[in-house]
Amino acid sequence: MKNFEERLQALKEQQRKLYEKENTPVEGNGIFERYLHPVLTAAHAPLFWRYDLSPERNPYLMERFGIHAVMNAGAIKWKGRYLLVVRVEGADRKSFFAVAESPNGVDHFRFWDRPVVMPEYGEPATNIYDMRLTAHEDGWIYGIFCVERKDPHAPAGDLSSAVACAGVARTRDFIHWERLPDIQARCQQRNVVLHPEFVEGKYALYTRPQDGFIDAGKGGGIGWALTDSMENALIRDEFILNPRHYHTVRELKNGEGPAPIRTSRGWLHLAHGVRGCASGLRYVLYLYMTSLEDPSRVIAEPAGFLMAPEGEEYVGDVMNVLFTNGWIQDEDGRVLIYYASCDTRLHVAESSVDRLVDYCLHTQADGLRTGCSVAALNALIDGNQPYVTDSESRL
Repeated sequence: MKNFEERLQALKEQQRKLYEKENTPVEGNGIFERYLHPVLTAAHAPLFWRYDLSPERNPYLMERFGIHAVMNAGAIKWKGRYLLVVRVEGADRKSFFAVAESPNGVDHFRFWDRPVVMPEYGEPATNIYDMRLTAHEDGWIYGIFCVERKDPHAPAGDLSSAVACAGVARTRDFIHWERLPDIQARCQQRNVVLHPEFVEGKYALYTRPQDGFIDAGKGGGIGWALTDSMENALIRDEFILNPRHYHTVRELKNGEGPAPIRTSRGWLHLAHGVRGCASGLRYVLYLYMTSLEDPSRVIAEPAGFLMAPEGEEYVGDVMNVLFTNGWIQDEDGRVLIYYASCDTRLHVAESSVDRLVDYCLHTQADGLRTGCSVAALNALIDGNQPYVTDSESRL
């Protein structure tokens, strides 16, 4: 076994190589390109988070605070830097937020020295996670995140039932956070996202009304609500703008990802959809668009998923899962989509506003039955006939 100093130098060298690794795009399907390497993993956590670096206190240089996974990051471009507010999960299963920064958004991410110290509101939370960031036109940067506390009404011996709500905080520098009251609603809420502009003079929220772990019946899906204030946000009236559907990628549940992007053709939305399958729950990502004049009205939605797990993305703590709550639009229209795989690591894919809008507006919507899918495919084949050579056709 290496002595303390040898082991420390080896750990520093491993991390240096990880920090300096350059990322490269991989040719995709025309809609987006994945990047070859994850942008953040547990190994990116600073050594001084994980190890007591004192030879006297820690002669074997053991990990004292285990970092198990990094995932589900809110994202923003701030003062020319690409910032991620990352969900970091310790070996103790508790999640916390930490800021990671990159000069270009695709590699060389480094965590800031200290995690986010999030003020408590009400009864201290057992766990907080999955922050959505919104730079609102009121001048604040808001973070809305899931807050979980043990269900006080759970029967004796039930140690998994939780009560979930949407926590709210705001900041101007990502170091100092003002905690606001949790959003009040008629039921539990996860995946709540703040719209970046006022609507009818009010703050607009994308919601996911929920009862227990799975959305209550009666449709469920991504909801829409207005509130007078974020300082005491209250969801009174709520309706579903993007519902679940039988035998689709969002059959079981769905939720808004990051705050939508304004385009000249409408608001561009990224969401996750969930269905059950033989290996458990399958999480994929999908796009839809809403009207500029009425952001609660869906105007386009391509059939199926935009992204699903591929290769190593399929393997991890929670198999068969992609999840996103962060993307960044550059001044030139480039869009970086940050997504986690299997609640384990964080990746990035690149597209553009023009490509994503084209995909939304010119990809067939889901007809919700096989006959419609075949008709859509045949229409594409018919339109391609002038461009298909004899050698490409089997007929």
